[in-house]
Amino acid sequence: MKGALQDCLVLDLSRLLPGPYCSMILADHGARVIAVEDRRFEKQSLPVIEGINRNKEHMTLNLKSDKGKAIFFDLARRADVILEGFRPGVTARLGVDYAAVKTVNPRIVYCSLTGYGQTGPLRDLAGHDINFAGYGGALSLIGPADGPPCIPGVQLGDLSGALYAAIGILMALHARGRTGEGQCVDVAMTDSVTALLPYAAGMFWRTGRPPKRGDSDWSHRFAYYNIFETRDGKHLAMAPLEPRFWKTVCEWFGRPDFIPLQHDPSRQAEMIGFFRNAFLKRDLAEWTAIFTELDVCIGEVSEVDAVLQGENARAREMVVHLEGEDGAAMPFLGTPVKLDRTPGGVRTPPPAFGRDTAAVLRELGYGEDDIATLSDEGAI
Repeated sequence: MKGALQDCLVLDLSRLLPGPYCSMILADHGARVIAVEDRRFEKQSLPVIEGINRNKEHMTLNLKSDKGKAIFFDLARRADVILEGFRPGVTARLGVDYAAVKTVNPRIVYCSLTGYGQTGPLRDLAGHDINFAGYGGALSLIGPADGPPCIPGVQLGDLSGALYAAIGILMALHARGRTGEGQCVDVAMTDSVTALLPYAAGMFWRTGRPPKRGDSDWSHRFAYYNIFETRDGKHLAMAPLEPRFWKTVCEWFGRPDFIPLQHDPSRQAEMIGFFRNAFLKRDLAEWTAIFTELDVCIGEVSEVDAVLQGENARAREMVVHLEGEDGAAMPFLGTPVKLDRTPGGVRTPPPAFGRDTAAVLRELGYGEDDIATLSDEGAI
């Protein structure tokens, strides 16, 4: 079965993680994605994230070249989506911005995924994921109350921006189905981080006090929502929020006196200290077995290798294998959206840099001599 986005052609001008992760989502669900990069970026590719280029084609194109730009517009006339991740103003200087593209293809959905968006006081700043998480507000909430903000181990800005870009593209395609017209999609990674703060924002608006690191309901303040170390140096995530779960936990540990104190701020240090000492008396596997049986929202903090090699990832097809271009089996993260009629999936391995340049040009009507000339002139 073909994916939900079959017959959708996406030109991805972005690089590194955010944009390619967004186009990976589209490609996984059947879109034809042609990644377009300048040849000068070949040595800047990051092998560690090459998996996000699965299911795609890759071609080289010099958008500063008149002939390269002409090829781009040949593709743009046929495309449904264009995704770019340049700083604001760059595509306009190159002459490939939304205003230029919609003159030849008014149905185009043109998504710009940037750090700070096309407007606002931050628009021209340079930045990376930690900057977007910082400006977006999430970074201030991560870490203990008595320490500095902690850098999260996943790219909050890059990946939330990629997800919102994919959502924006799909909404624009849906709207185009009604109106026949495309539109511009402006997604800022900083905005995407801020959009992850409904609880923190709600607390601020209701109380007038900004939430503090390590001092919110979901950040180490309460015993019932916390992380505890086990005897073997591993960790448990404890979250018996509902009174019935909390009651079961307290009774199991022989502390029924804790039951009415779940939300009492004056007793949290005492309870946290108790559970900290209690959890150090058994290894993680023992605790996991106990709490699986009790079913009270306490579970292990799994290491990445355990997740990737674990039964749940296999059962949910979140780790899949595919034969690479060299014939060796390659592991990939699976797609988390499971559609029963038009399922997505990993179909082809990441292409070599520029592998499909000639094939795409042949589709556009270029002959072998033309392709050789374009290469010699630096247009591709």
